[in-house]
Amino acid sequence: METSQDRIIIFDTTLRDGEQSPGATLNVEEKLKVARALAKLGVDVIEAGFPYASPGDFQAVQQVASLVGTEDGPTICGLARATQKDIKTAAEALKPAAKKRIHTFLATSDIHLEYKLKKTRQEVLTIVPEMVAYARSFVDDVEFSPEDAGRSDPEFLYQVLETAISAGATTVNIPDTVGYTTPSEFGALIKGIKDNVSNIDQAIISVHGHDDLGLAVANFLEAVKNGARQLECTINGIGERAGNAALEELVMALHVRRQYFNPFLGRPPESTEPLTNIDTKQIYKTSRLVSNLTGMIVQPNKAIVGANAFAHESGIHQDGVLKNKLTYEIMDAQSIGLTENQIVLGKLSGRNAFRSRLRELGFELSETELNKAFIRFKEVADKKKEITDWDIEAIVNDEIRQPPEIFRLELVQVSCGDSSCPTATVTLRTPEGEELTDAATGTGPVDAIYKAINRVVNIPNELIEFSVQSVTAGIDAIGEVTIRLRYNNKVYSGHAANTDIIVASARAYLKALNRLYSALEGAKITESTLKN
Repeated sequence: METSQDRIIIFDTTLRDGEQSPGATLNVEEKLKVARALAKLGVDVIEAGFPYASPGDFQAVQQVASLVGTEDGPTICGLARATQKDIKTAAEALKPAAKKRIHTFLATSDIHLEYKLKKTRQEVLTIVPEMVAYARSFVDDVEFSPEDAGRSDPEFLYQVLETAISAGATTVNIPDTVGYTTPSEFGALIKGIKDNVSNIDQAIISVHGHDDLGLAVANFLEAVKNGARQLECTINGIGERAGNAALEELVMALHVRRQYFNPFLGRPPESTEPLTNIDTKQIYKTSRLVSNLTGMIVQPNKAIVGANAFAHESGIHQDGVLKNKLTYEIMDAQSIGLTENQIVLGKLSGRNAFRSRLRELGFELSETELNKAFIRFKEVADKKKEITDWDIEAIVNDEIRQPPEIFRLELVQVSCGDSSCPTATVTLRTPEGEELTDAATGTGPVDAIYKAINRVVNIPNELIEFSVQSVTAGIDAIGEVTIRLRYNNKVYSGHAANTDIIVASARAYLKALNRLYSALEGAKITESTLKN
């Protein structure tokens, strides 16, 4: 295992903690797509899931371990509570990976001990070394997390960490589980561990934190200054509640402010060596992929990857940037892989030109996927004169990266206006292959479409989010629609793109319903298996 302390290890938990965002659930194929993108991005460790949580999670971790956990790829990690069943299941799922890590955890704060675990401090001091040693019997790379470390008694925390390292933990992770600490407090916590845990030099200090007060990234950067060398983060900062520390913000902060952070890693300030192994030019593509697959929209003013991150509205700013970018830009948009919005293809462009451009944009498609995307490209090119890289990306994401097509949209037609009642007619192909048509009225054309679809599909649900974004400027721009609906306290998302936002709205809604339908059918199968 690498124990170098002069660079920062990036541990990505998009597939584990990030997937815990309401509505962000991914299937195995989608998780593989994200894992491959993360490997290309250059993350050091991928936390692929919580194998004991469900058969689906086990399968996803196993698949990522097998197909992405290659010799030259990232370490693949599985989460496990400090129990033998969890740890053994994680070890089994991780078997195919060339480099594997078991990440086990147990709470250490008094509030968690009393109300959640119902255990004493002494019991924790007994369980931790036993379970770390058990994990170490399966893999050489073991990470231990004292859950809710930020609210734990420091002296007790030092004891727990010391026993974990003595038992074989190679990384100790300090989580701010509830996003409560401030940067100075978090920095002091890491410094206290560095100064008071006698065997801390035998392990790497990691940090994990949530963004409930908007301080996760700041906390992590302060932790780096005090000795943390692994950062646990997610793409776009997705995760439970307000999310996790955002990978792109951490990486670019360390990249742009290298001269400031170099001395804290024992380097001369002027060193130009990267502080992480991340290929920053893959950041934007990875951000878009995760956003599209999870249905978690990136807000326009989001740092680094938001649509407005490199936009200048103020006349003074525009004037300065035109004269010299450095007047108002601290980094180049191209450094995160955001290319100029150039016109690259038109309706006369052939398959080879389309395939070549896809490769330049980082898309590796199978022959079947290429055919589907090319047909869709031609359809869009007939309606839209100027096709940009962003349009191509939207086409591929909409056509290829989608849930199984159970209910299929065959026809959508609307009638609306300021003096008429919005009416929609839809025709759907059911899972049994039957074509069903129905119509409905609504407060607007989209509402009418959704009511008509509901009449055919007949699955109760509550629409909780409807969002439309333009991919590029212009009246003929492709519109991207994201839908989130709720059923039985779970959230399901759908995403679609089309030059006609009415069609995109229908397709996005149907994708969300297909996810819901798949989940309900899966639950029925599981229930039937358990009964038998």
